[in-house]
Amino acid sequence: QEKRVQVSPPLTRGPSAFIPENEVMQANGLDERTNLLVEEYSTSGHLDNITQVMSIHTQYLESFLRSQFYMLRMDGPLPLPYRHYIAIMAAARHQCSYLINMHVDEFLKTGGIAEWLNGLEYIPQRLKNLNEINKLLAHRPWLITKEHIQKLVKTGENNWSLPELVHAVVLLAHYHALASFVFGSGINPERDPDTSNGVRLIAVNNFCVCDLANDNNIENASLTSSNFGIADSLSELEALMERMKRLQEDKEDEEASQEEMDTRFEKEKKESLLVISGGICAFPVLF
Repeated sequence: QEKRVQVSPPLTRGPSAFIPENEVMQANGLDERTNLLVEEYSTSGHLDNITQVMSIHTQYLESFLRSQFYMLRMDGPLPLPYRHYIAIMAAARHQCSYLINMHVDEFLKTGGIAEWLNGLEYIPQRLKNLNEINKLLAHRPWLITKEHIQKLVKTGENNWSLPELVHAVVLLAHYHALASFVFGSGINPERDPDTSNGVRLIAVNNFCVCDLANDNNIENASLTSSNFGIADSLSELEALMERMKRLQEDKEDEEASQEEMDTRFEKEKKESLLVISGGICAFPVLF
């Protein structure tokens, strides 16, 4: 049976679930500059929901549309299908179906191979090699070192040139940030006039659309100290939140003696070391 992902019907009719539709429509109606920017720089070819919400801040919208247009459409080291597939990889790390849907369409329109949408094991090795740095950029960017870059640009059949890698990393970072904007601004799914309820249903062979550029389907995927992903990030986050909660409770108590403060510090230090040095995480693999 095919796996499908259904974009839930929006709770509100406008482009955002958080911003009243009349506020967005008022901003779009009063500023003709927005329409000119969309005509000149929009990669979707129409006034999509992201653009409508961002048009409340026209100056920022202009910078955003220009930058995205240069990354996706202008001359550069990466072929157009690669650019959209990399955008899918970045959005898939956050399971941002809005951006995935958008770039699946663009990927196919620019000549992308539909089989690549089945998962990472169907794509060229050089694209697959971006998976590790994609995970780190999405969840633990502070762990990226020069060794990660050297590994990708080293001489070999599947290596990246430095200009290609710079372009790819900029795209990954851009779409990680844009996925946060989509969630944080409550961007609603685009309405599809070809469906009765306007809700879009996408299926690609046997894989959920949110897994298109993730390695769910790759056998023997394991989460080790050198293979960072969502699960171990969640583990550390929960441990950190629990420690912060305890510290807050301690602050609410009467002022502790110096000896008690030293004891608490040593306890927190040991627990912190345990979390950082932990091996295989007990949480299920989510990617």
